[in-house]
Amino acid sequence: MENFLLEEFLPYKLVRTAEHIADSFAGLYQSEFGISRPEWQIIANLGVRKNVIARELSELIRLDKVKISRTLTVLEEKNLIIKSPVEGDLRATQLSLSEEGIALYERLVPKAMEWENHILDGLTGTQYRDLCRILDTLYERTSNKAKVK
Repeated sequence: MENFLLEEFLPYKLVRTAEHIADSFAGLYQSEFGISRPEWQIIANLGVRKNVIARELSELIRLDKVKISRTLTVLEEKNLIIKSPVEGDLRATQLSLSEEGIALYERLVPKAMEWENHILDGLTGTQYRDLCRILDTLYERTSNKAKVK
């Protein structure tokens, strides 16, 4: 165990970096738009996906159902989303952005893109493509439940 360097352990490094990036980005949407991380995640997903079933959000944004349910209630109270019943499935709820939600999403996206451009400014195009390719590969390998032998 003496050769184990926590700071070089990939899972530790990835989580640490991801949390740092997420916290930094949260500063933008919390201060400028008054929304939380779960609210941002739901608004962003509903902005790029039309008519999402509520239970799908758990997989899309990796939040537990209770947190998603509470956040949906807050977003509905803020008039940012619309909940609709799903025909043929009394337990399912279909979600979409309201007019106010769409307007917020359309103000958020340019700010998010500007923020992303700022943090990526130090990377070359090749580094950016390599980073995305590597992250996609790691995601795919862990999604397929890669096993340690």
